[in-house]
Amino acid sequence: MDTSIIIIAVLALLVAVLGLYVFSLISKRRIAEGKARVEAGKAEEILQSARREAENILKEAALQAKDHMLQVKLDFEQETRDRKNELGQVEKRLLQKEDLLDKKNEHIESRSAEIAKKEREVAEQERRLEGSRAELEARIAQASADRQRIAGLSAEQAKAEIVEMVTNEAKLEAGKKVRVIEEEFKEEATQKARKMISVAVQRYAADYVTEHVVTAVPLPSEEMKGRIIGREGRNIRAFEAATGIDVIIDDTPEAVILSGFNPVRREIARISLSRLVQDGRIHPARIEETVEKVTKEVDETIREAGEQALFDLGIHGVHAELVKLVGKLKYRTSYGQNIYTHSLEVAFLCGMIASELGLNAKVAKRAGLLHDIGKAVDHEVEGPHALIGADLARKYGESSRVVHSIAAHHEDESPRDILPILVQAADALSGARPGARREMLANYLKRLEDLEAIAKSFAGVEKSYAIQAGREVRIIVDNQKISDDAACILARDIAKKVESDLSYPGQIRVTVIRETRAVDYAR
Repeated sequence: MDTSIIIIAVLALLVAVLGLYVFSLISKRRIAEGKARVEAGKAEEILQSARREAENILKEAALQAKDHMLQVKLDFEQETRDRKNELGQVEKRLLQKEDLLDKKNEHIESRSAEIAKKEREVAEQERRLEGSRAELEARIAQASADRQRIAGLSAEQAKAEIVEMVTNEAKLEAGKKVRVIEEEFKEEATQKARKMISVAVQRYAADYVTEHVVTAVPLPSEEMKGRIIGREGRNIRAFEAATGIDVIIDDTPEAVILSGFNPVRREIARISLSRLVQDGRIHPARIEETVEKVTKEVDETIREAGEQALFDLGIHGVHAELVKLVGKLKYRTSYGQNIYTHSLEVAFLCGMIASELGLNAKVAKRAGLLHDIGKAVDHEVEGPHALIGADLARKYGESSRVVHSIAAHHEDESPRDILPILVQAADALSGARPGARREMLANYLKRLEDLEAIAKSFAGVEKSYAIQAGREVRIIVDNQKISDDAACILARDIAKKVESDLSYPGQIRVTVIRETRAVDYAR
């Protein structure tokens, strides 16, 4: 009994010990699990913090990359705009040099033709002089013998005196012949008039006036420049894409510059930008809408201008495309002269000259109006504007005479008719008249001084005056040294020297004045 109790007690003690051990193990496990959960929470917090920091770093890096890309884009656009401006300047200089070379070539060709003609005349005169030289030598020998026999002069003295006498007589005889030729020229008015028109070719070698390739648009305030540029430059890019014109925004106060070689597009850009500034709503959609509307208005204005020109001249049956091209000339200038106005002037002059010569005035007006039609598209098509205009006229059904007149008015083709010669003369008159084309004041004054100096360089000239804006020089000579016949020779010699030494537009009239004054006094 006692033993079983002891065993039971021992077993109970063992069970109690075992329970305590199990309880301690369970407690330790729970404590470990709690610590693990705490550590897991801390690790999760650290992980979340690391993720947030990584996201912040990524966002900051993305913003920096975007700012860098925007800066690179702006730098590229600025560099591209600068390159465009530089290329525009280079192209403008090349065009100026090309025009200068064309003018010089035309002048050289004209001078070459004139020199060839003069050489033929000189050769003819030499042939005539050769025929009369034998007779002149015989007369000189006879006169020498007579002078020696009568006056008892030596051979050398007689020879020198006879040579001087014959030279003076030859000059006087030449002056008389010149006067006779001029009188015959006046009598043959109709034939000589046509000949004069055939040699009335334009000679223009003055300083060039730069054609307008930029337009300034005034702004109400400097703040408007930022609105024109728009956010990240979207407005200015949309405007340049819609108009094809470069917009230059610089330090010019309250103004922006529109640059482009197409005058019609530049006019569309000017009107569109003015309306956008006035309206105040500037965004890409509004820009496209305004440019489209203004383009239609300008096209209508061009068509009306072409029709008005035809109405003023009384010309009918011109193709609609040619009418539009005539209207486009309203926005084109050359050497500072508006081509639309110049074409009307040439047409009127052609009509008047044709009427005087008994030619068809309507055909002449038609050729005069269309002679510079190639300048409406010469910035789009390669080649001289005369040949471009001839191709356009041929394409739209103009007659062969009109087409040839357009092609030959700058001698890109050899004239085969009186009509291109008439157009050349009218073109020279319109371009060379005072005030038609701009010329620098210093060069203008220098040309007048050189003209007077050339006249004063001849013997017997007392005074010379350049008048009528350099279109005429009047020369007063000593009546004791210059006779009437010698005055004709002097005028011709001065005119030839002016042609060879001076560059000038149009023609210069040389007038030699010789007068005899008899003075007495009543006492």
